[in-house]
Amino acid sequence: MEKKTLEIEVAGKNIIFETGELAKQAGGSTLVKLGGTVVLAVATVSEEPREDIDFLPLVVDYEEKLYAAGKIPGGFYKREGRPTESEILKSRLIDRPLRPLFPEFFYNDVQVIVTVLSQDKENPADILGLNGASLAVSLSNAPFEGPIGAVRIGKIGDKFIINPTFEEIENGEMDIVVAGTEDNIIMVEAGAKEVPEDVIVDALEVAHEEIRKIARKIKEFASMYGKEKMEVTPLEIEESMVEEARKELEPKIEEILSKAKDKKEREALLDELKEEFVGKFIPEDEENNELEKKLKYIFKKVLKKYVRRRVFEKKIRVDGRGPKDVRPLYIKVGFLPYAHGSGLFTRGQTQVLSVTTLGGVGEGQLIEGLEEEFTKRYMHYYNFPPFSVGEVKPLRAPSRREIGHGALAERALLPVLPPEDEFPYTIRVVSEVLESNGSTSMASVCGSTLSLMDAGVPIKRPVSGIAMGLIKEEDGFVVLTDIQGMEDALGDMDFKVAGTKNGVTALQMDMKIKGIDTDILRVALSQAREARMYILGEMLKVIDKPRDSVSPYAPRVIVMDITPEKIKDVIGPQGKFIKKIIEETGAKIDIEPTGILYITAPDMESGNKAKKMVEELTKDVEVGRVYLGKVLSVRDFGLIVELTPSKDGLLHVSQMPASTAKNPRLWPKVGEEIVVKVQRVDELGRITLTQKGLFPEKEKNTHNRRGKWRK
Repeated sequence: MEKKTLEIEVAGKNIIFETGELAKQAGGSTLVKLGGTVVLAVATVSEEPREDIDFLPLVVDYEEKLYAAGKIPGGFYKREGRPTESEILKSRLIDRPLRPLFPEFFYNDVQVIVTVLSQDKENPADILGLNGASLAVSLSNAPFEGPIGAVRIGKIGDKFIINPTFEEIENGEMDIVVAGTEDNIIMVEAGAKEVPEDVIVDALEVAHEEIRKIARKIKEFASMYGKEKMEVTPLEIEESMVEEARKELEPKIEEILSKAKDKKEREALLDELKEEFVGKFIPEDEENNELEKKLKYIFKKVLKKYVRRRVFEKKIRVDGRGPKDVRPLYIKVGFLPYAHGSGLFTRGQTQVLSVTTLGGVGEGQLIEGLEEEFTKRYMHYYNFPPFSVGEVKPLRAPSRREIGHGALAERALLPVLPPEDEFPYTIRVVSEVLESNGSTSMASVCGSTLSLMDAGVPIKRPVSGIAMGLIKEEDGFVVLTDIQGMEDALGDMDFKVAGTKNGVTALQMDMKIKGIDTDILRVALSQAREARMYILGEMLKVIDKPRDSVSPYAPRVIVMDITPEKIKDVIGPQGKFIKKIIEETGAKIDIEPTGILYITAPDMESGNKAKKMVEELTKDVEVGRVYLGKVLSVRDFGLIVELTPSKDGLLHVSQMPASTAKNPRLWPKVGEEIVVKVQRVDELGRITLTQKGLFPEKEKNTHNRRGKWRK
């Protein structure tokens, strides 16, 4: 196929899509360009479906090649290694809006690879990757029910900005990525600086106008140049079987839901019912995989439909709550005596322990990538061990889900952290999921807030979070507050909202259906705010403000401001002076090029000792002042004398007492102390010393064996 080009104008900028030139053996491919940023998106589908699975085996990989920014990887290995956290988060960002648009019963492997080939300093590549993936899948033979379009929207002042530059993102009030079809919004990922809910909805409406245009253009282009779509073979199930199963199962499902409020008990009873239902048609000694698959599908369909109808018509959820009810809360701080800060947050059968550790500014995480290198001062890590859901599994490296949930909770707290000049610490929070029954990421937000306040971190305002669900039918919808695992699985939406009393700080929305409109989003955000404020009130009953000081086990940080010219005086030749401070005090020293110096010490005594040593090193030498110095070396022309640990000067033979100057045998030895006066400091900082005028002429021949000329 010859190269074909699609050009879409978005907010005054042209995004160019090219296909037919690169990666022609893939199912579908496109090269996407905006300014100097270039992304290759490729989608490939396996010829045969996977056996014995009931989910879509979609894998999205987002790769940032360092050559795209003219960089060579640091470290010993010069080849890109395993995916970075940034690449994993962007892979998830692309996966989430694509996944709901593949048809049911489609079990072929689908792989989408997005590679950043060139990155300028203005245009982020992730939005190009999202739109490129949409076109690549639409061009392929995959039975995709899209396409989608995607934009980023920011806000500076009263103005919304579509696809802002890196600088505009940095200076803006919010950073929202929105993806959707011509009709609905499917995915939202947002960070915001306490932005009110109505402003968020307005931003989504503005974004969707551009998304409609992108999706429509991609659809037209794919219809002209795309491949013929694969056939999907659904399970052949007679409606009479479903109806018969419904009549039999619904009363039993109601009995289980009415009786079992505990997650594990409910799951066990439903599994038992499923096995009983399957066993009616397939005797234990027989094997019929095809029929078993149908029966399990029918059971799941009947269960899902009944649970949803029960919520929609009776407003009764699986655990007996109403649509707006939050599960019982149990909150505790100071849970771990030796940790710098800790918070235990329990909501129903979801429990998270968040632990804060404070360190020096030099302990931040250096982030290397296509953009400018920077140091992360606040880090949040989320761990989801198998015991939290009663399972036995080997412990592995953090999963994509764990990395994604950790990043979401991290983003939620960033806007309320104190600036470094007010609180000069690196902050690390780890959230351990101890029990899970839905919304562990938002429990991590609440746990992080508690832990930070317990650690004495002066956050601007506390943050709480909640996960919202949705049951959407043809004749209406019900938004659910504080969804649990079963509601997440059988519902239509997972909508996580975090923020303060002033507004939203983080938001993440994923759909199981083909999107929703902003009317539903408006209701969901309003209902989420009610729940957030209730949870926040309960948290503040336990700890109403940050501790007045950090933990006694946390390091102490002393900030000094020295002139940049004196940095060398603190470091010394080959790091001699700074090493001495570290060895003698146990403190860590971090110095910025501007002259801001941080002393991180295990206690104030060590910190003050280090501070005093720095002050000695940076002390100015005053002309005309008398010093007690130490002889560093003896030369033919005079003595080199140390005045302070970082300053020494020359006592020329002509500036010694006359009788001593004439007899080198009477000169002080190396290591001896002598009294000298600073005569001059030249423009290069060289110091000239003298002893003239320090001793009466009549005593000029008297020499102290310790090296001082004295009366």
